[in-house]
Amino acid sequence: MIVLNGGSSSGKSGIVRCLQAVLPGAWLAFGVDSVDAAMPASLRGEGGLEIGADGTVTVGPDYRRLSDAWARGVAAMVRAGAHVVLDEVFLDGADAQKRWQQALDGLDVLWVGVRCDPDTAAGRETARGDRVPGMARGQAESVHVGVRYDIEVDSAGAESMACARLIAERYARHDGEPAVGARDHRHTAEGRLPG
Repeated sequence: MIVLNGGSSSGKSGIVRCLQAVLPGAWLAFGVDSVDAAMPASLRGEGGLEIGADGTVTVGPDYRRLSDAWARGVAAMVRAGAHVVLDEVFLDGADAQKRWQQALDGLDVLWVGVRCDPDTAAGRETARGDRVPGMARGQAESVHVGVRYDIEVDSAGAESMACARLIAERYARHDGEPAVGARDHRHTAEGRLPG
């Protein structure tokens, strides 16, 4: 399983489509938009998924409960033999990763950070026209706070396919490596990121 985390308009969806094209075998793609589309209308707004006028997103307990159940369902598909690439937005950073780690306990997971500078993400958000202004800029850094990755890619500095190829190369070397946190691999299409 491959989990991509990045803010709104960071380019994750394009990378996921490219990963499906370059990874060996057939991969299912799911993500935050998948679970959001499955939620009942009653969980839009107060007490559910709330999107403020400034693009701030808050998640209520009923929405969280169903989202966590969905995560366990995704894990069950992987345990049943499906290859899954997941497009996620860790709204509460490390805490969100911990919830996914609990759901995916015992599975081989490659954790990918999709970085995109706030200005580029905000420009993409404006071009899309289907997001509340401010969401991309607000999430560009906050979703990565405290999150541990096997590899990070910079989608502002590289095309989706270049990012996907780096991730696929890293995935091919992933089997048998130590757990997340024992290494720090950050790359762009041009090479290592500073840091």
